[in-house]
Amino acid sequence: MALYEHVFLARQDLAQAQVDALAENATKIVEDMDGKVTKVETWGLRSLAYKIAKNRKAHYVMLNIDAPAGVVAELERQTQINEDVIRYMTVKVDELETGPSVMMRKQERSERGPRGDRGDRGDRGPRRDREEAGE
Repeated sequence: MALYEHVFLARQDLAQAQVDALAENATKIVEDMDGKVTKVETWGLRSLAYKIAKNRKAHYVMLNIDAPAGVVAELERQTQINEDVIRYMTVKVDELETGPSVMMRKQERSERGPRGDRGDRGDRGPRRDREEAGE
């Protein structure tokens, strides 16, 4: 069986329970056709780069799938019909990530705070140094 990552964006006005129901529905479609969903990650409500169907934000969900190709075709067909899903993408991968995805690691990093305190640099910087040198 092949390995896939399926990401979909749900409308911003949905409750988290409704988004979870969409993910469960996708999982059920895959499992009914002899596939497996190895991981489901909810990335939360995030801003979009541009408006999609009058939405400025969307709920992001990713599923790691181990299934034959026919399963993906059916999953995409069902996702396309659903009015709550505004975008989706399925990508075939060589191997699935075992730990948290890059998006989840990114959130953990932002919760820790800035990269580090660089201290008070004062008014000294490259521009100030050039001005003092008379350039």
